[in-house]
Amino acid sequence: MTRILIVEDEPQIAEIERDYLQSHGYETHLLERGDEVVAWLKAHDADLMLLDVMLPGMDGLQVCKAVREFSQIPIMMLTARVEEIDRILGLELGADDYLCKPFSPREMVARVKALLRRSQRQATQPNHDFHLDAERYQVVYQGRSCPLSAVEFALLKLLSDTPGRIYSRSQLIENIYTDHRVVSDRTVDSHIKKLRHKLAAELTDKEIIHSVYGVGYKFEWPESPEKTA
Repeated sequence: MTRILIVEDEPQIAEIERDYLQSHGYETHLLERGDEVVAWLKAHDADLMLLDVMLPGMDGLQVCKAVREFSQIPIMMLTARVEEIDRILGLELGADDYLCKPFSPREMVARVKALLRRSQRQATQPNHDFHLDAERYQVVYQGRSCPLSAVEFALLKLLSDTPGRIYSRSQLIENIYTDHRVVSDRTVDSHIKKLRHKLAAELTDKEIIHSVYGVGYKFEWPESPEKTA
C-alpha cells in the first residue's frame, strides 16, 4: 500500500489530510515536528511527503533541504506563505509541488495522485547523469557544468522535475513569478530561448526542452539518447 508521510502541526488540517488520503486507499503517518522527519524517513519507507512550511523544531524549507541530502521522495509543500522567495527557494531545495492554504481536500488528493504518477514515470527513465546544483545556480551533465540565471534555473527545475508534462506559458509565469508581476508570454519565450542556447552550447546537442505548438513547453530526453538524427 502507498504510504504518505504527513508533516503538519495544525491538528484540524492534519486530520483533513489524513481522512481524505485514507478514504482514497493511502496509508498515512503523521509527524507534528519538522525535526522528527529525517530520523523517521531513515527508519521507515514512504512514497510521498506532505510537508507544511511553518513547523516547530525545524521549518519545512530546512526539512526539505535535509531530506534531499539522502532521499528523492516526492515532496509536496503546503504553505500560507505565497511570497516569491519561499516558493522559488522551496523548488530549488528540491520540493516537487506546492499547495497553498486554504486548499481543497479534493485538489490535494488529485495532486498527490499526479505527483505519484510522475514519480513512477521518472523512476523508469534512464540516468543521463543530469542534475541541478541549487547552491551554484548551475546544471551539471556528464561532468560538465553550465551556469544559469535565477529565472533560467527555476524554469529548468520546474520542467525537469516533471519530464513529459506540458506547461503552458501562463503556468510557467504563475510558478516562476509568484509576486504577480506582469510578465508577457514573449518574456517566457525569451528565457526559454536563452536556456536552450546555453544547454546546447555548453552541455549537450540533444534537444531536451521541447516546444509543443499552441500549448507551451516540456522537458523530455530523446527516446534513443545515444543516436543522432
